[in-house]
Amino acid sequence: MSFDKNTFVLSLGGSLVVPNGGIDTQFLSDFNTFIRNKVSSKKRRFFIVVGGGATTRHYQEAARVVRKQKIEDVDLDWLGIHATRLNAQMVRTIFQDIADPRILKHYEIILKIDAPIAIAAGWKPGWSTDYCAITICQDYGIKSAINMTNVDQVHDKDPNKFSDAKPLVDVSWRKYRAMVGDTWTPGMNVPFDPIASKLADELGVTVKILNGKNLDNLSRALDDKSFVGTTIQ
Repeated sequence: MSFDKNTFVLSLGGSLVVPNGGIDTQFLSDFNTFIRNKVSSKKRRFFIVVGGGATTRHYQEAARVVRKQKIEDVDLDWLGIHATRLNAQMVRTIFQDIADPRILKHYEIILKIDAPIAIAAGWKPGWSTDYCAITICQDYGIKSAINMTNVDQVHDKDPNKFSDAKPLVDVSWRKYRAMVGDTWTPGMNVPFDPIASKLADELGVTVKILNGKNLDNLSRALDDKSFVGTTIQ
């Protein structure tokens, strides 16, 4: 199945939907208006993959505190997966009149999508929602994805730890993958996860990473205009 150039995959970071202060209804209201305008005015279609955000971390930490023993990665991953599904269901409800009624969450099945919007969530342990977004690109013949996160750009090193960290505008998959490694761990906090990066590199998918709260900037990225962020290809 293949979609035209007016179809976009958005990896909607859970940090935008559920930051530590709770559900960000103001952002969701703005995002709702933004997407509806793009659908109606430019006839665009979107696959929106929703992350777990602070909900994931809160549940994982609660399990650790109560159990007081090591919790296996697979169990931590399942908590994150269900957090993405809860968030995805909320986003689908917001777009219920223009969205496919199903949440994409079993990626061995390629669904026929006729609605302008499809909402997706996590699938199984070892897969982040970034990986799910690239799998959608693979399944539906889409060559680019936009990762909406809570940082403006990717840096060559962690800017929270290194004052000399430099922002990257364009970077190759080879260089980016050398920075983040090849291993995924539950709750990992990197701009785009290593396993998803490997698949994107293999498929030749371009990923644009930007601050999802700046919807004007997102609009420029969708229009293939100059934007503040990082392009990995």
